[in-house]
Amino acid sequence: MARSTIRDVAAHAGVSVATVSRVLGGNYPVAARTRTKVLRAIEELDFVANAHARALSGSSSKLVAIVTSSMNAPFYADIASGVESYVSVEGRLCMYVSTDGDVGRELDVLGLMREQRAEAVILVGGVAMTPEYHDRMARFAHGLASVGGRLVLCGRPSIGPDVPAVVVEYENEGGAHAGTSHLIARGHRRIILLGGIPGQTTGDGRIAGYRRAMADHGIPVDESLMMPGQFGRRFAYDRVRERLARGPADFTAIFALDDILAGAAMHAVRDAGLRVPEDVSVLGYNDSEIALDLYPALTSVHIPVQELGRTAARLAISQRPGDERARVMLGTHVVVRDSVVGPPGR
Repeated sequence: MARSTIRDVAAHAGVSVATVSRVLGGNYPVAARTRTKVLRAIEELDFVANAHARALSGSSSKLVAIVTSSMNAPFYADIASGVESYVSVEGRLCMYVSTDGDVGRELDVLGLMREQRAEAVILVGGVAMTPEYHDRMARFAHGLASVGGRLVLCGRPSIGPDVPAVVVEYENEGGAHAGTSHLIARGHRRIILLGGIPGQTTGDGRIAGYRRAMADHGIPVDESLMMPGQFGRRFAYDRVRERLARGPADFTAIFALDDILAGAAMHAVRDAGLRVPEDVSVLGYNDSEIALDLYPALTSVHIPVQELGRTAARLAISQRPGDERARVMLGTHVVVRDSVVGPPGR
């Protein structure tokens, strides 16, 4: 099949060849809407400027890009720190890009990184793996590999065995199973699961771990205790306060699927006139620095975020034979602190 040309891209996007050149060169202002049309055409046609010459010369840049949905969340920031600490020693430039959770923007950024001949692109965090997203990501991975680059999926699952992408994961479902089991071992049976978006890989894994732990201990899951939603403080606070406003607490523990959610839940419990952990135990996920600053100190599922970042960076810039489809799974475990005790009256 003939390789697409710049004229094909222009026709597909409905713009001039000069406009496509300006987008590729990045040295002339182009309207945001027009730029998006051109980048989508480039991705859909699998167009890579001078791809043949670049492949022959092996001239990928010394740029490693980290793409996340947020720059504010400690999880993403800690992984980015791990990446940067490794690649800077190796003499690479590290670029951090946030997409604000917009899948379309993520794909646009990926296309631009391919045009810039990034040595590696590291995608961090969960995603909704729709068939369309899967197909477009697979094409991008092959396109990046064709110009000497590498795609690394960090904290998200593999796209498939035939896709040239490195996968660095952690035991997401296993961590939720361990956290739920810890609460059950302390005597809790009525456990709220707070957070997690069904259909999104991170949320799905943690919800599955909770359900599996309950089943392993013969405890039916009360669907009214499932409180899915965004990993945001306001969401967590409002949902717990609403639950407690109905009357006496009909639960004894909260398993928040992020430490920020856990902190908000603790505030909501206190504002309702209850105590943590004497009346309601709270367990978090991530074991971020905030876990130590909360009162009482938060029991949380530990993710080795710095190691995730360093491992992703190492595999991104090491071109060992066979690494292009490497998969690494890092462990998680519960860090016990002061926010979990047995249920009241026990």
